[in-house]
Formats: sequence, structure tokens, C-alpha cells
Amino acid sequence: MGRYIVRRLLWTIPVVLVISVVTFGLMHAVPGGPFDREKPLPKEIRENLEKYYGLNEPLWRQYTDYMGGLIRFEVALPSEGKPAKLQGNYVLELRIPPNPKETQFAFGLCDMGPTYASRARTVNDIIREQFPISAQVGAVALIIALAIGVPLGLVSALKQNSWIDYTSMFFAVLGVSVPNMVMGPLLIYILSVQLHWFPSARWVHLTDDPGKWFMHMILPAFTLGSGSSAIIARLTRASMLQVIREDYIRTARAKGLAERAVMVKHAMKNAFIPVATVLGPMFAAVITGSLIVEQIFALPGLGKYFVTSITNRDYPVIMGTTLLYAILIILANLVVDITYAWLDPRIRFD
Repeated sequence: MGRYIVRRLLWTIPVVLVISVVTFGLMHAVPGGPFDREKPLPKEIRENLEKYYGLNEPLWRQYTDYMGGLIRFEVALPSEGKPAKLQGNYVLELRIPPNPKETQFAFGLCDMGPTYASRARTVNDIIREQFPISAQVGAVALIIALAIGVPLGLVSALKQNSWIDYTSMFFAVLGVSVPNMVMGPLLIYILSVQLHWFPSARWVHLTDDPGKWFMHMILPAFTLGSGSSAIIARLTRASMLQVIREDYIRTARAKGLAERAVMVKHAMKNAFIPVATVLGPMFAAVITGSLIVEQIFALPGLGKYFVTSITNRDYPVIMGTTLLYAILIILANLVVDITYAWLDPRIRFD
């Protein structure tokens, strides 16, 4: 298993390179540029901006400069009695201890460059500040999806063709059919405006007030996870119905095992394999945020920046967010493959 994980991680490098080349080529092939406006900029200003950001260089040079920034790192140590301080701005920064006035060791890795929309911020700042918000909402949304979808699917399969089955699948189809742009305002109107149970919008950081963080988290997380819970419920039901008809299940029952033992020890693990397959891309999808959910609940997440960067031709933001999403999908699929071996001991990768 260890060699398999190392091999998969090494394959991540060429995969990311291919994705970066394709993304870089496509975004430069689209007509228009980052400094195109309804009222055109003077030629001198436009040329100075392109020179400042390196857009006047050949495409191959722009690409190599950007990829060089991704692997750039810096190590800082105390000097002349002053604490360690990084000279650059990086996505990953480590300070020991974390207080800047007492830092004895600092390490920075991965510089994704500036953003054309703001001189005061870089892509590193955007990802470092906005991605944790999208990740928190997405993680809670996935937990909600599993907590709702798996029990619904199991109960529906065990009570096939009963009123429980029909009711569960009704809510599953409803969850798939109702889009986030409808579910979000509906939850706000019922649970916030009418019942006053939850706040309607805005964000509170977990470190500031855990209680308020939880209250502000529930509605956007449930909105984002409702569709995923419906998919998980339907897939769990279909997989469970197939597994409980297998020969080894009949053999376990014939041996006199209790029904609970048959379901828990023999059926459920094998039924979860197809569910684990979709959890990889589903995790990456919800963890990176949703523009619609972020707009409805006024969340300062990463999804808004990703979409607006495409319309504004903000090349560094497009590259940074795309590569971040790609790495998350690769890692999520790796975790899914490892989960296969735990769910089914017959699966071996070495």
C-alpha cells in the first residue's frame, strides 16, 4: 500500500503539469485581455501594465515564470537580533513561534503571483483567506450529505416497496430536483425570516465565536449538501439492493447469523464501495465552494473569485484556483482508492 501511495503521489506531478498547460493555453486563447474595458485604456498605460505583469513576454516565458513561482520556497532565520521574516508572499507560510515579533524560523512555499484586480492583494492572499471559508462550508455540507443520504438509502433498501421506501426516495428526488438557487432562499424565508431560528447571511469565524459560527454555517451547508445527500441516498439504496441479493449474503443467513450481523458485517461494507467512488469528486466539488450559495448567504468564499476571474481574464487567479481544485480532486480520489482496500480486503494495490 505504501508503494502504491507514493506512486500515485508521483503521478500527481505530470497530471498537474498537463492541467496547467491546458488551462494556460485555453485562457490565453479566449479573445480579450485583463485590461480590456468598455472605455479603452490609453495605449501607453496599457503597455506599461502589460510590461509590469509580464504579459508582453512570449507565452512560453509567461508559463515558465508562473510555474517557477509555484515551486518557489524561502527559509528565513533570525538576523542581527531581529526575528525571522519572509521577504516574499506565499500560499503556505509556517512561522515558529507564530508571533511575528518572536519568530525564530519561517518557511514559505508556492507563490501564485499577483491578481490584476487589486494591487493590494495577491492570489496567495485570496486562497489563504477565502479558501478556508469554502472548505469549512464544504466539509460540513459533506457531513450533512452523508448523515442524511446513507441512512435514507439503507432504510429504503431494507424496507423496499414500503411507505418508508417511497417517502425516502421522494425526498431524495426532491433534493436532486431543487437547485441551490431555490433551496437557499426557501430556507432563509422559512427558518430565518419566519421562524428566526438561524441568521440569514454573513460569516463569523470559528475562532471569534464558535456558537455564532455554527449558527451561520447551518443554512449554507445544508443548502450545499442537500443535493449531494439525495445522490448518496439513491446510490446507497441501489447498491444495497444489489448486495443483499448476493450468494454470500444468503450463505450468511443460512449459517444462522442474526439479520443485524448480516447487514452490518457483510452487506454494508460492500454496499459502500460505489458510494465511496462518488465521494471523491463530490468532496472536491463541495469543498471548493459554490458561487450561488456564497452569493445567497453573502459568504466571502473562493467560488466568487474563481468565476469573476474568468470574466475579468485574471490569469493568475484562474491558474491558481484551477490547480488548487485539480490537486484536491487528485488527493480525494487517492483517499477513495485507499478506502476501497478497507471496505473490501480482496482489493490490493501492491
